[in-house]
Amino acid sequence: MKKRSILGLMLIVVLVAGLFAGCSSTPKTDGNANNDDKTFVVGLDDSFPPMGFRDDKNEIVGFDVDLAKEVGKRMGMEVVLQPINWDTKELELDSGSIDVIWNGLTITDERKQAMDFTTPYLENDQVIVVKKDSAIKTKADLAGKNVGVQKGSSAFDAFTADPISQQAAALNEYPENVSALNDLGIGRIDAVVVDSIVARYYITSESAEFVILSESLSPELYGVGIKKGNTELLTQIQDAMDAMVADGTAATISTKWFGEDIIYKAN
Repeated sequence: MKKRSILGLMLIVVLVAGLFAGCSSTPKTDGNANNDDKTFVVGLDDSFPPMGFRDDKNEIVGFDVDLAKEVGKRMGMEVVLQPINWDTKELELDSGSIDVIWNGLTITDERKQAMDFTTPYLENDQVIVVKKDSAIKTKADLAGKNVGVQKGSSAFDAFTADPISQQAAALNEYPENVSALNDLGIGRIDAVVVDSIVARYYITSESAEFVILSESLSPELYGVGIKKGNTELLTQIQDAMDAMVADGTAATISTKWFGEDIIYKAN
């Protein structure tokens, strides 16, 4: 009986120790969202052409999608595309439900406080899109007009930081850019502030009767956002992307989507 009691006590100690180990609150910074070395979860806005969007077969495709898949292949990992609410992207990353934010993500000082970034891979700016027959010819003409932007986007930040935003009649926020551009087309709003890459692709692919004003609001650079402190994954992604630029794979993907190599290369 004494021997059995000792064994029972030892079993309880082991179980309790295991319970505390499993409930540890220490955050895991390295590794990935699925806690394995086989999958790579990419958080994205699936209505952000040409970076990431759904085609006529409802499959997620795009420039950033192709880049991410190639990086995943070179890391020996399967890429899982996870659509997220762009307005809560930082929370998704911080919670560990995704490994990266990779979908036309602008590098800003504020975002650098919340996440780590790869080096820039694409240059962009925020532009003003209007109908071809619009009376709006300059940024100043937005005074008294209804302007659309994607909620939580760098377009929102760029527009609200500009003094002209105080003179606009209304600022309409949308969950994604396509809805804003559609509303512009039917006259519900007068202008849309959006990434130049998105605007040019949309106008070409949709044969939209839109024009882009010559004045832009904010030059910017795109990067891949990674959970703060996950240096292991950051290094893996950066090494793969550097190799893709060096061997021409990145240029090939760029040409597929933009007709030319627009991959950003720092001087």
